[in-house]
Amino acid sequence: MEQFKRIPYGISNFKQLRREDLYFVDKSRYIQKLEQAGHFLFLIRPRRFGKSIFLNMLRAYYDLNEEDNFATLFDGLWIKDHPTPEKNGYQVMYFDFSRVGGKSAELEQNFDGYCGIQLDAFAERYKRCYPEGFVEGVRHTKTARQKLNYIDSAAKIAGCRLYLIVDEYDNFTNGVLNEEGEKVYHALTHATGFYRDIFKQFKGMFDRILMLGVTPVTMDDLTSGYNIATNITMRPEFNMMLGFSETDVREMIRYYRSIGKITREEEDIVEEMKPWYDNYCFAEDSLDTDPKMFNCDMVLYFINNLIQSGRSPKQMIDPNTRTDYGKLKKLIRFDGTSTYRTSLINEIAQKGYTIGNIEESFPAESLTKQEMFVSLLFYYGMLTISDRYGARLKLGIPNLNVKKQYYDYLLEEYQAIRPMFLGELMDAYDVAALDGDWHPMLEFITTNYAETSSVRSLIEGERNLQGFMNALLNLNPYYLTAPEVELNHGYCDFFLMPDLMRYPMVEHSYILELKYLKKEASEYEEQRQWDDAIAQIKGYRQGPKVQQMIQHTTLHTIIVQIRGYELNRMEEIM
Repeated sequence: MEQFKRIPYGISNFKQLRREDLYFVDKSRYIQKLEQAGHFLFLIRPRRFGKSIFLNMLRAYYDLNEEDNFATLFDGLWIKDHPTPEKNGYQVMYFDFSRVGGKSAELEQNFDGYCGIQLDAFAERYKRCYPEGFVEGVRHTKTARQKLNYIDSAAKIAGCRLYLIVDEYDNFTNGVLNEEGEKVYHALTHATGFYRDIFKQFKGMFDRILMLGVTPVTMDDLTSGYNIATNITMRPEFNMMLGFSETDVREMIRYYRSIGKITREEEDIVEEMKPWYDNYCFAEDSLDTDPKMFNCDMVLYFINNLIQSGRSPKQMIDPNTRTDYGKLKKLIRFDGTSTYRTSLINEIAQKGYTIGNIEESFPAESLTKQEMFVSLLFYYGMLTISDRYGARLKLGIPNLNVKKQYYDYLLEEYQAIRPMFLGELMDAYDVAALDGDWHPMLEFITTNYAETSSVRSLIEGERNLQGFMNALLNLNPYYLTAPEVELNHGYCDFFLMPDLMRYPMVEHSYILELKYLKKEASEYEEQRQWDDAIAQIKGYRQGPKVQQMIQHTTLHTIIVQIRGYELNRMEEIM
């Protein structure tokens, strides 16, 4: 059987990955950086950025039971040649709180049961370090809190050093917050709440602690019980610790090309992936020094498909990320009112960014504040640091993968107001891409915009029209739909750039200039706006990069003028 490093898609067990010689992007140099940062650390990253496999690597590195396996497990990795004095020096206690779930009534029992199993396994794993009867003593102790106290006492007497690693520390608490509200959540994380109590026990018990999660909300609410952690989330030295750099991606492609598992050119693959998976930055101080980061799970999904089938995945977005989209919807509707948040989502989808600050810590009770929603979008990976804007940050949509989630949400909002038969629209997209007949496509969109009358209450005027067009145009599989593309010293409203790597049969491309008139506008204003639009779209067509973007396809430049909510005029400008 032919041997090569297979893609570890969906695998978070570091020992399994190394034992089976799967492909691994080496992040071990950050072990030294973490030790230098402090003993009690806390880091936030979006989902699907390699948190679990990284923590699993740390577990193997620090586990004293893995000392004899160090050379094998870390062969070829940076840390093998640069080990720290702390290597294989701890008994490692590991929790993954994504494994805890259930309604609030059963949550404490489920949590206690999960922790109890992990603590019993810990005792069995390190029994050689303790006097006889230690394992039985832990097992016969009833609750997780009692087991922790028992282990703590025994470890101090035996002079053992303990390292606590917690993955998804906020998983079930965020679930409670989203599903059952702040009151139930508050009971877990404040006063005598069981989750707060367990964190109080962590203080003073462990020599080192590292916790990873998605938001700072739970940690903020637990600070009175657990106030020893240093938040390294936005420190520049850890900006590239999780995720893949472009260098990482290119090295992976070169490896699979070198053994013949990929035949496509490296540049073509990178060019196709970058708009979908790249462009994350987690620290303002890294803007000018570090490359942007790729979502590593998405890269593995793409490369694995390329190896298995010889072509790009039919769906550029991994279907498993639908759970992330569900979390976005719950965030928007967190307190039962979503008007401001829907308005902001619409603005971000239309502009591609918003201006704001990122709060590094805030309690759940602040989630209803408008300024906190931007921070939540950042922590969930729906926004990233793209630039500075005076004293604040420009927070942009990182890529097409995330952009589609914004448009999916807006489309659901429109569909809830007035259902649209999208099969008809997909038929229209076929003839627009293959035959150059754009009328059915734009007639469907403009007609449904006019008939979705109650949507007018969401956002009036041009921004609402832009959001509606964005949501529907991004259903078109044949194009990379780009709003506000700079062409010849101007910005066209929509560029439907053909995705010829995935759909080489596309024959037509489009530039759409969208004009909005108030219902009461005069005929003079209408004509002047139309004349301006003609001049603009002719200028776009002459842009030097247009031919490169449309490649061999026929370009159609179209003006759509809306008066109020009705189509006023629509023509192709030759």
